[in-house]
Amino acid sequence: MMTIDDFRAPGPDLFIWPPIIRDGPLWFTKPVLLAVVCAVLVIAFCWAAFARPKLVPRGIQNAAEYVYVFVRDQIARPQLGADADRWMGLLFTLFLLVLTWNLVGIIPFVQFPVSSHIAFPAVLAIAVFLLKIYLGIRHQGGLLGYLKNVAVPADLPKGALGIYVPLELAHQFLFSFTTHAIRVFANMFAGHMLLAFFSSVGFWFLFQELTPLGAPIGLLGVAVTIIMTAFELFIMFLQAYLFTMLSAMYISSGLRTEH
Repeated sequence: MMTIDDFRAPGPDLFIWPPIIRDGPLWFTKPVLLAVVCAVLVIAFCWAAFARPKLVPRGIQNAAEYVYVFVRDQIARPQLGADADRWMGLLFTLFLLVLTWNLVGIIPFVQFPVSSHIAFPAVLAIAVFLLKIYLGIRHQGGLLGYLKNVAVPADLPKGALGIYVPLELAHQFLFSFTTHAIRVFANMFAGHMLLAFFSSVGFWFLFQELTPLGAPIGLLGVAVTIIMTAFELFIMFLQAYLFTMLSAMYISSGLRTEH
């Protein structure tokens, strides 16, 4: 008979997936499939909402316009100002994609947030990073002009250049990129681990090994899972918002000097 000592908490193996097709390509795993499905869902959502827009929006168009206005007014315009409308297509798509990647983590029988695999937010972060560099070189006087604008403020004392310039270059070309990807990844990774732990506690003590002493622990696990799921919903939305906001900030820093 199993005891409490036989309980094993979920570990990092939650994020290791075998190929979906036996003897197929090693890269074609559940996270890859979910990432593609989410992208198709975002395209279908936007197509259904905006392919034939009505003057008075209803249904999907109405929902999409609420999201569009949120991204425009809360992210694009505060960060990009007059350039906001030009970049709304990209920012709106990023927000929807990251949000969908996050939300699949709480869908029954799917229950895996795509963003909890660092490779997926990293790809988006690399794309935004390269776009920032391209815009900076194009709009700020070439490569040298861009580097000078981001790393050498006009009012900086010459004695501080040796300290400030390397730190600012590291921030602009290393730390900003890595934190852009890691922020959403770390939150989704930790959230998925917590949900998996508390739900496994509930399942083990209520269904796998039901005992008078273990039942209260199982009920507590179920209650915490429900609470954590509601909190995770908020975190999923917040991380999509922050990822898109940082993308807008980086695009803005490429379009115009920060100093």
